[in-house]
This record gives sequence, C-alpha cells and structure tokens, in this order.
Amino acid sequence: MRLVALTFAALLPLPALAFEPVTDRATFESLISDKELRLGMMAISLTISPDGLITGTAAGWEVSGTWDWIDGHFCREMDWSGTPIPYNCQLVEVAGSQMRFTVDKGDGDSATFNLR
Repeated sequence: MRLVALTFAALLPLPALAFEPVTDRATFESLISDKELRLGMMAISLTISPDGLITGTAAGWEVSGTWDWIDGHFCREMDWSGTPIPYNCQLVEVAGSQMRFTVDKGDGDSATFNLR
C-alpha cells in the first residue's frame, strides 16, 4: 500500500512556484544578465541589456527598443518591424526561471517568459 501511495505521489505535478515581485533595478539586471526572454507560443525571443536596450524577434520580425527602471517598474518603448509598441511601465515578477510582466504597473494583461 505504501508503494502505491509513493508511486501515485510521484506522478502528481509539482506545486507551481509563487511569483515574487522584482522591486529594484539591480535585482532585475541580475536576473536578466546573459539571458534571453522567450515566449514560445508567440515565437518571441528578447534580450534586455543593462545599458537600456531591448533587441530580439517576435514572429520572425525584428524587435528593438529602450527601457528604464522607474519607481519599481520596468518601463519600455519598443518597435516591432516598423510597428510602434507604446511606452508602458510594467510590474515584473519572477518564479524560478520564469519572469512575468504585467502592463499598466500591474493593472493590465500579463505575459510570462522563460529565462534561458
């Protein structure tokens, strides 16, 4: 009976990690250092560099932009192959190797990226 219980427990998914807010630029930079942000279902791959630049691709098209850290939020403006993506400040949260960005300082939609 114990073996059956242990076998069943091994098949259960691990509990999801809780997302924790990233509140300062230094922590954010340490998390993104030498990493790519990837969102597979939309074919997005971005690099955010400490010097304030954003580069990458989304659905096969170039993405570029700039960012800053203001009042505990990641604030960015981007261009997707000629289509402007307006300035927005976002709440950043991290859980393990995942980073979630929520627009409008945490009051809007969110996207969760894998850190690779």
